[in-house]
Amino acid sequence: MTKTSTDVCVIGAGPAGLCAAFVLTQNKKDTVVLEMSDQIGGISRTVVRDGFRFDIGGHRFFTKDDEVDQLFREILGDEIIWVNRTSKIFYRDKYFDYPLKPANALFGMGIGTTARCLADYGSLKVRNLFRQPEIVSLEDWVSNEFGHELFKLFFKNYTEKVWGIDCNQICAEWAAQRIKGLSLRVAVKEAIRPSNNGKVTTLIDKFMYPRLGIGRISERLAEDVETLGNEVRMRSRVTAVNHDGGRVTSVDIEAPEGPYTLEVGSLCSSMPLTELVTAMRPAAPADVIAAAHKLRYRDLITVNLMINKPRVTEDTWIYIHEPTITLGRIHEPRNWSPEMAPAGKSSIVAEYFCFQDGEVWNMDDQDLIDLTVSDLDTRLGFLKKEDIIDAFVVRTPKAYPMYELGYEEPLRKVLDYVGGFSNLEIVGRYGTYKYNNMDHSMKTGILAAHNLLGESRQDVLDVNRAREYHEEKVLEG
Repeated sequence: MTKTSTDVCVIGAGPAGLCAAFVLTQNKKDTVVLEMSDQIGGISRTVVRDGFRFDIGGHRFFTKDDEVDQLFREILGDEIIWVNRTSKIFYRDKYFDYPLKPANALFGMGIGTTARCLADYGSLKVRNLFRQPEIVSLEDWVSNEFGHELFKLFFKNYTEKVWGIDCNQICAEWAAQRIKGLSLRVAVKEAIRPSNNGKVTTLIDKFMYPRLGIGRISERLAEDVETLGNEVRMRSRVTAVNHDGGRVTSVDIEAPEGPYTLEVGSLCSSMPLTELVTAMRPAAPADVIAAAHKLRYRDLITVNLMINKPRVTEDTWIYIHEPTITLGRIHEPRNWSPEMAPAGKSSIVAEYFCFQDGEVWNMDDQDLIDLTVSDLDTRLGFLKKEDIIDAFVVRTPKAYPMYELGYEEPLRKVLDYVGGFSNLEIVGRYGTYKYNNMDHSMKTGILAAHNLLGESRQDVLDVNRAREYHEEKVLEG
């Protein structure tokens, strides 16, 4: 019979929740992990189909945090490989190198366009000598850093494709957090007089990766949690979080064997923050629920193609800036690890950023596959329909929290409410409503576990707030 009480319940078997469970388990804490789906890993899972392995979008691993790095190496051991990053931008039917190579990016647009961008940038810097512009939106921030012409060329189209709203409706805070280390002044200098490497440092050139896919991080964590005596329960969806006197007391669960209630000493939640709030019983105050409804997530679809060719591209990622192409980004798993596809075969993962009430999300699977193959053939020019062995579609709701103008106040209200429970920790990208990288999410799980063990009292929201972990990330989903 399934036990109905535990010291700690962890909601969600992604990297954040499982890192928390792993640390708790190592410290002999009775822990139950609840995962609503039938697969470990959340958005960082690896789907296996007919010998092909597909990550749900490309997820590289990189960290400057020693504790996270040590944990990653400990759980994966000899499964870790190093991957050379080679990425491109597709725009105006041309490929541009990414990270930025100044001569390619600037002069690849044509002398006239380049001259206009440089003149606009120069006049911006002169104007800023006499007045400080008001920086509210992403458009304000990027235009002030690089000029409005370059913003329109290299930032506007892709950013709006990713987020589904105008750049003037995205908070400048997001831009300042995600766009780091890129300087137009240095780019121009490099284009005229290149340094030894001939490029601007924007993103790391190598990253660590599990040879069988990014989902191996979560899978190995789950294996260790269970080997050490704790549980990971699949297809177990939390329908209510019960509380009394400022403490969570139990969670109600829908599972294959039927509904039941799990009494908990503490709760660690990586479920979407907005859903956590609406699951509270007694219900959260009306103004908190209203605030939660103002917070939106962007959804993700991947079209996964199995290819009868040994290789399709030379790249780890290709970012599709072209606004006339619906898909946003592609990656070729074999270029991350040879073991992601059978010998002599390859695959492509095409990402579509969308909303659940939008046209793309509600397209028929075959229509999405046909659209993807058509664009890869006629527009990008490296794949034919006859190259496709098979294909399938994966829909992932609530993939990215949205930093819309005005989101700070409702988020503060929600966080203040959740923070009022003495035995509740929130972790991960979903759970904290914070666009963290994978290492940041893992760190929130580790910190939450230490908090629940009583070893420390650290705010998980401080992760990725106080210092930079790595350089510019504007194009990453």
